[in-house]
Amino acid sequence: MTGDAAAKAIRKGDPSGSLLLIGEEAVAPYKRPPLSKGLWKGDDEAKVDLGALARGGDVLLGTRATGLDVARRALTLADGAEVGYERLLLATGARARELPGLPSGGPVVAFRHLADYHAARARSGPGRVAAVVGGGFIGTELAAALTEAGSEVHMIFPQAELGASRFPPELAALVGANYRARGVRLHPNTRVASGDVADAAATLTLDDGTTLRADLVVVGIGAVPNDELAKAAGLRVDDGIWVDDRLRAARAGAGDPDDDALGVFAAGDVANFAFPGFARRTRIEHEDNAYAMGAAAGRQMVASVTGAESAPFSHLPFFYSDLFDDGYEAVGTLDARLDVVADWSEPGKSGVFYYLDGGTVRGVLLWNTWGLVDAARDLILAGATVAPSGLKGRLQG
Repeated sequence: MTGDAAAKAIRKGDPSGSLLLIGEEAVAPYKRPPLSKGLWKGDDEAKVDLGALARGGDVLLGTRATGLDVARRALTLADGAEVGYERLLLATGARARELPGLPSGGPVVAFRHLADYHAARARSGPGRVAAVVGGGFIGTELAAALTEAGSEVHMIFPQAELGASRFPPELAALVGANYRARGVRLHPNTRVASGDVADAAATLTLDDGTTLRADLVVVGIGAVPNDELAKAAGLRVDDGIWVDDRLRAARAGAGDPDDDALGVFAAGDVANFAFPGFARRTRIEHEDNAYAMGAAAGRQMVASVTGAESAPFSHLPFFYSDLFDDGYEAVGTLDARLDVVADWSEPGKSGVFYYLDGGTVRGVLLWNTWGLVDAARDLILAGATVAPSGLKGRLQG
């Protein structure tokens, strides 16, 4: 998604320049969120295609980049071919973290790609048992999707309640109660101790002694940035590829990036960036950031070649999730350890949650509340100190 957004921005800024998009997956760039949302509700799979093949420029699919020589501005591909460049964007994303001792394959799916959706779908439905490992974004969305597909679903997660690390206790309790009411078997405060695959099924032993046999094990325990190519090339890497406010990469141990000397940019899940409104550098693994950061990287690449003026990247992304009939949008930091002010418009049903650090709003969660993302973003970026009482009704329209 990031690479596609960058390519579109490059083509808009430079209609005739040479452009090559290289992707390891064998399918053209596609929207990732429907893999755990809309496709399970019957959405047309064709609609996830981002149209990269019709945009112009060359697209090389099913091809992995294995080497990068920044001095010669040359990229080596898995088949030994070499590609030169004037400007290079590393939008290598992230890969799903796997369970130790239980790698992906057969009934075990570390969920990330379109192929993972197909694998999970083929093993779900009435009469099937699914174990979902992880209670984060992927875990909660897929547990809902698999339940609605007719599977018996078990969720294994280390927190005391679903979403306990990002939701305040009252909301986490409501989410957990809803999942239980829907028939999801929750296993809180629990991890997978060991697993075994045999006869096209997996048997999991949990650290509380419980044993589960499942037709499908979906693993949603986070992602690892694909920053190995950059690291091997001598670029600065720290939980992803370090970039400045113009999304330029730098050499390890170097000072400020110099795009004329290096010509390498990074964006999306793999980029480590100082986002506005955050207390520290971070990576953002959500759709809005993929589109916005990719497009910004494309514009920066064109500007660095043409000499045009370019603005720093300062977009504070939002993210969203669907949990059965509930849904939310959020901006900034959702950390249940912060001071959280709840402002229910309909108690237990809809409302706004403000995450404060020292009286400054660092995050906003809009629970079943819509159309207020921009206002929430403005509140965070203002950086003002606010009294909790002053937040009541602030973003209720």
